Amino acid sequence: MQDRNSIFSRLEVKKYILTKNLKHDLPASIVVFLVALPLCLGIALASGAPLFAGLLTGVIGGVVVASFSGSQLSVSGPAAGLTVIVLGAITSLGSYQTFLMALLLAGAMQLILGLLKAGSVSSYFPSSVIEGMLAAIGLTLIINQIPYIMGIDPSQYSISAITSGNTNFGIAAIVIGLLSLAILIYWPRFKKLSVVPAPLVVVVVGVALAYAFKNTAYAIDAKQMVAIPEVSGWGDFTGLFMMPDFSTITNPQVWVVAGTLAIVASLETLLGIEAVDKLDKKKRTSPSNRELVAQGIGNMTSGMLGGLPMTSVIVRSSANANSGAKTKMSAIFHGCWLLLSLLFIPGVINMIPLAGLAAVLIFTGYKLTRIDLYKHQYHKGWNQFVPFVVTVIAVLLTDLLKGVAIGMVVSVFYLLRTNMRNPYFYQLQQDGSKKDLRINLAEEVSFLNKAAIQTILSKIPKETNVTIDGTNSKYIDPDVLETIFNYKHNAYSKGIIVTLKNVQKHYTIPKLTDNLVQEINN
Repeated sequence: MQDRNSIFSRLEVKKYILTKNLKHDLPASIVVFLVALPLCLGIALASGAPLFAGLLTGVIGGVVVASFSGSQLSVSGPAAGLTVIVLGAITSLGSYQTFLMALLLAGAMQLILGLLKAGSVSSYFPSSVIEGMLAAIGLTLIINQIPYIMGIDPSQYSISAITSGNTNFGIAAIVIGLLSLAILIYWPRFKKLSVVPAPLVVVVVGVALAYAFKNTAYAIDAKQMVAIPEVSGWGDFTGLFMMPDFSTITNPQVWVVAGTLAIVASLETLLGIEAVDKLDKKKRTSPSNRELVAQGIGNMTSGMLGGLPMTSVIVRSSANANSGAKTKMSAIFHGCWLLLSLLFIPGVINMIPLAGLAAVLIFTGYKLTRIDLYKHQYHKGWNQFVPFVVTVIAVLLTDLLKGVAIGMVVSVFYLLRTNMRNPYFYQLQQDGSKKDLRINLAEEVSFLNKAAIQTILSKIPKETNVTIDGTNSKYIDPDVLETIFNYKHNAYSKGIIVTLKNVQKHYTIPKLTDNLVQEINN
């Protein structure tokens, strides 16, 4: 009887938590849905895939991946960073069905990586690089949405075209875009009104203004409106699905594409959830291995039904976090909204002007690359600020992965530079003509510290008593030990007396578990 009561008690607690979070997750899911909708279509278009594939991937990313994921704020969907790879793969493989076979295999590879606990690689990315990636994505968002908020064709958007005066600006789009930005900035300041999410107000106002401009000379062009495919029945809907071509599984090129997709998508996902965790006000940590498993299941499902590769997408995720989402139910709901909109209200969705959605994305982008972030990184010191700025510039000039790789190289350089400069602490005492120098070695002294230690030893003046203390050292590299013992042996010629304290002749590399047990015992 007691067990039965405890079960009912746990169910009541879960019901309470779900109900409590629903008032946050449901409005946030609508915002994410409105942000994800044009992105799904745009990425499918840029990838050379059917538009339905983009929406299908958004549905799978929301419903399937979020169900298996351990991240509470991450939202998955078609990845903009993979468009070039997908476009090239579809072309090189010869058909979309063959590409789906590669995607199915890529998902299986991700699933295996997750089961093998390969997700911990994300822990080795410095925060300065992750923050730089976020800032670069924010700048990219702002730059890419400017044409829509100005009411011009993105393909004709360039500085030279604008300055030459040959660009026809859309007055209605500019009005909707600027008013939408004003709503996003000032609406949250009214506490009573802020119960309704500002992006939702932007969409409603955008639809109303687009209708008001409809029969005027400033009517918004059809290209500046959301456009999703319409289905007239269940038969039309199921006819949009595609199956992979299983006969191509022996094609080596299919496996090359699959491996490329698995590696790139996994890295983007791991970086994405690492970045999303930084946006979480509750400071929750997403299990990276479980995320790889979830992404693998999602990409396998996408490959089986005719979708695109997906990752954890920082644009959707940041919109989710900034809209007040509390749990992953927001991501699941957003996938349901995408499916329902495709089935029942494509005409209503097609009434939304892209200028309003562009304003939402620009505002989201600004939050990712706000000025305070640059100031904060600067005050943390050059070893944090330089990798941060380099990552931002590199991502803007190349792509996400190359930019992060360049930022990592710079960050590793500063790490090695700092490590080389801090292998010891020293204290010099002088009593008349007698000099006592005490050198306390660091906890870990690697071969990278050899040059710095040689330098300090070579500068010790004659007639000095030197104590080299290794009490705090858990490991000293053999090259460094050789330098220390050689110096002790030769120092007598300069009148220098060297005393070694707790410096062993040999050290073994400590295991992580040994260190952990020692710290617990202490």
